[in-house]
Amino acid sequence: MKYYNSNTIIYLDGRFEKAVDSSTDLYGQSLHYGYAAFEGIRAYKTHNGNRIFKAAAHFDRLERSCQLANIPFPWDKQDLIKETYKLLTLNKLKDAYIRPLVFCHPNMKLNEPSGVSILICAWDWDAYSGNKLLKLTISDYERPNPKSTPMEAKLSGNYVNSILATTAANIKGYDEALLLDMHGFIAEASGANIFLEKDGKLYTPSPGNILSGITRATVKELCTVLDIECIEKKLTVEDLRQADSAFLCGTATEVAGIASVDDIVFRSLWRESIGYTIQRAYKNLVLEKVNYEVII
Repeated sequence: MKYYNSNTIIYLDGRFEKAVDSSTDLYGQSLHYGYAAFEGIRAYKTHNGNRIFKAAAHFDRLERSCQLANIPFPWDKQDLIKETYKLLTLNKLKDAYIRPLVFCHPNMKLNEPSGVSILICAWDWDAYSGNKLLKLTISDYERPNPKSTPMEAKLSGNYVNSILATTAANIKGYDEALLLDMHGFIAEASGANIFLEKDGKLYTPSPGNILSGITRATVKELCTVLDIECIEKKLTVEDLRQADSAFLCGTATEVAGIASVDDIVFRSLWRESIGYTIQRAYKNLVLEKVNYEVII
């Protein structure tokens, strides 16, 4: 996938410039140690115009990630949102994926940053993912212990774990990896949260060893609107075996049904599942085809 061309504009430290003319210091602390915070945000072409979905929530989390990792965050978030909309206009993007990244200046020591920069870039992304059902495998890799890194922070270094798990899953012929925590409970996929359906209710792992995603929160809000009971609890592989259906959710993933996890094949047809109902509701929400005022 090509993310930019000779005309692509990025936002870097208060100015707009061409991606091909930009550079970074090879001694940056983020490059060497993965000491950086980022967000994944989606923009959609709606009948109300180009809209960034839950922009404020994403930039709030970016600031929070920086705070948890002792990375300075000296920017006004409302200004960043305005600049992001301008970035989309400059690049003539409608349906897009947006990547803000706070990265650290040169520092070869293992201490707080000597300075920080912010980059915002964006590229084309399909308006909504298809209805392909995913094949998952339980990974040999575990989610990091929350006492080793703040799991609720979206930090670049944390995603080495995700890359290793996804790569191993893909090599074995699976679409995605499902990771357990250090106690053997279900945590999340490499870049998405998981929900299980059982007897008309939804279940999702409780916070602690997961990144509680913004899409995850949106799904819970949709459950309230649609009068679907959603329960947070520690989930086991046996819970997975007993589930009627399951799905993943995330900014990039949106809402995607799961066909199987290793030898576990879910008994319910996807189109008859709660996940399918949530998938349609989420699609209507992000495209602003339905006015869920309680969520917007």
